[in-house]
Amino acid sequence: MDRKYFLKTTCAACGVTATLAFLDGCSKQSQVNFTLDLSAPANSALAHNGGYVIANSGSVIVIKESTGYSALSLICTHQGCTVNFTGSGFACPCHGGTYNINGAVTGGPPPAPLTKYTVTESGTTLTITG
Repeated sequence: MDRKYFLKTTCAACGVTATLAFLDGCSKQSQVNFTLDLSAPANSALAHNGGYVIANSGSVIVIKESTGYSALSLICTHQGCTVNFTGSGFACPCHGGTYNINGAVTGGPPPAPLTKYTVTESGTTLTITG
């Protein structure tokens, strides 16, 4: 085997492997399925409009709105940093990306909005999936 063929084959294999690993990481990042008990003291902030809870090991925010509840990923769509909730939106501490309260990009490098999840309320239980 000559050197040129070896290098070309090796680089192609590494590129395919890296691409597959990146795509697999992205798909895992956005998959959630958990519940919150609204009667638990830890979730008492969800009893009033504008209240919020950080859940799912710090990767999801659940916010109480006048019409129900919303849930968004706290993972920046630029490079995967955890964004901070500012009360009126979200800010990424890594590269300055910003999002509004609905998760839409308002500035910086993020290529897409924050992932929105489905919130289903049944009695005192919220189920967040997506």
